[in-house]
Amino acid sequence: MSQHQSRDHRPQHRGPSGADSAPRLSEAKLVLADNEEALALAGNHDENLRLIEREVGAHIGARGNEIRVRGTEEQVGRATELIAELRKLLQGGHPITTGEVEYAARLVGSGRAQAEDVLFKDVVLVTDRGKPIKPHTQMQRNYVDAIAKADLTFSIGPAGTGKTYLAMAMAVSALRDRRAARIILTRPALEAGEKLGFLPGDIQAKVDPYLRPLFDALYDMMDLEKAQRFVERGIIEVAPLAFMRGRTLNDSFIILDEAQNTTPEQMKMFLTRLGFGSKAVVTGDITQTDLPRGQVSGLNHVRGVLPGIQGVAFIHFSDQDVVRHELVQRIIQAYDQYESGRSGRRDGDRSGADPLEPPQGVSGTDPGRRGGVPSEPPQI
Repeated sequence: MSQHQSRDHRPQHRGPSGADSAPRLSEAKLVLADNEEALALAGNHDENLRLIEREVGAHIGARGNEIRVRGTEEQVGRATELIAELRKLLQGGHPITTGEVEYAARLVGSGRAQAEDVLFKDVVLVTDRGKPIKPHTQMQRNYVDAIAKADLTFSIGPAGTGKTYLAMAMAVSALRDRRAARIILTRPALEAGEKLGFLPGDIQAKVDPYLRPLFDALYDMMDLEKAQRFVERGIIEVAPLAFMRGRTLNDSFIILDEAQNTTPEQMKMFLTRLGFGSKAVVTGDITQTDLPRGQVSGLNHVRGVLPGIQGVAFIHFSDQDVVRHELVQRIIQAYDQYESGRSGRRDGDRSGADPLEPPQGVSGTDPGRRGGVPSEPPQI
């Protein structure tokens, strides 16, 4: 049986109007069921409690099965609410990680905390190593539901939101349950802002560097030897997007990763490969395209083509769904603010021109020029 005690420490200093000149200080004591629950909630070396301190600004101390929270009334209220939500999840058999604490703290801060909405117990897949994979945010839950219901799902958003990882988990789950006969993983073979030059080896060795992130996700969910055996037998295929032309993919779970690097023509080609009994997931971040300047992204283009089509779902992630290191979320927010500022400065300029960007509303630069340097004339 848990108990909760709270005390107010009101400062005696008052301003000219007679009102308190400083925020009211408060203290609360939470008594947990036992030391085991306290250890599970606090995490290794109290890392969860230290994270809660940073998120809400309160001071938190733990001794035995007691947790004391000190700070302003608002800080103590947020901290105790967050701890209460995390306790409900622990009592339901859900282990708490730092990533989940961060997301739960953001929900509490926005006033949207509900035990069922903070973290989800729905397990998409248990890996061969026994690791459960499940959605951690509301949008990830929507994403998993969309993949289950729609034949074609587009997942658009920043890095670290689980776009590819959850899609891979759904694909492996479908293969295990015999809802798919094979998994096909593909992405454009395009360098990220640099030229790699000549790569030695056969065709598979040449394309492997581009496809390595897909292999990494696959090996995280499936035993290495089993995955390699499935690849050798063609049950799992990892190939560049260019290899998809002319094929019809039946009874398959298909994932197109890094789709922001496709052209509209490549996107249309891929989407028309879908055969009977197949499901496709397309992932990408439209803010990180590696296409030549002036080239329209197929992922950005398709957003205006397919909305409203039956069997097609669009999921849009934001920085609030980032479940990597907390610094990643702050980096994404900083870039968004920087780009918004640049856009505002361009809009305020009469010409609207930016030496590094094509004019607003124009899909590309002059086809005969690229980056201010004349290019070769188009082939006829």
